[in-house]
Amino acid sequence: MNSRWIDVRSADNRNFGAFVATPPTGTGPGILLIQEIFGVNEHIRGVAQQYALDGYTVLAPDLFWRTEPRLDLGYGQADFAKGFDIMQKTDFTKAVQDLGAAAGALRALPECKGKIASLGYCMGGLLSYLTAASGAVDGAVCYYGGGIGDQLGVAGKVQVPILFHFAAKDQYIPLSAVEAVRRAFASHRSAAVHLYPDVDHGFNCWGRPMYSQKAAALAHGRSLEFLSAL
Repeated sequence: MNSRWIDVRSADNRNFGAFVATPPTGTGPGILLIQEIFGVNEHIRGVAQQYALDGYTVLAPDLFWRTEPRLDLGYGQADFAKGFDIMQKTDFTKAVQDLGAAAGALRALPECKGKIASLGYCMGGLLSYLTAASGAVDGAVCYYGGGIGDQLGVAGKVQVPILFHFAAKDQYIPLSAVEAVRRAFASHRSAAVHLYPDVDHGFNCWGRPMYSQKAAALAHGRSLEFLSAL
């Protein structure tokens, strides 16, 4: 397994960074890995390497490059406040455009063979959903995507397989929003919504106190099964 940073050309003709991790075999299908508010930090790079070991070529773009390139935060109170502030300053329309450019860059990598899927956490979960709606990827995985329930007007534009992971005790995403997502995708030919009991927002992140090994492992296995069927 190898990793490196590359430059991606944006729609407005500027360069931004993306972390790439490639599988031990050298090639594999693609994953567009979408960060949380903490940047392409140690955890996101670790997740990229985790999926690379699963056989995927993973590209994690720096979505905060317009405000603070290469942001790498931890999970303390000050880090959370800084990441949240930068997220509020982020133009999500431009972020989706940047993800489209990153998807094109991923497809162009010689190590990427086959279809690509977006996969994101929290803010990245919402952006994974919006990227699927934009048509830039062949599938999407959304972990506890805050705000998806407020963006269901574009649900009909999602024509690719999509997988949602939610936490039953999420302090940011009420169960009513989860049920709204479930209803919006009830007639979708290839959509699944999983709700994990007794866990909180961020349960996949091993660097945070809400990490749940059991829920993270179950969700990872479901994500791999979903990705393998694309």
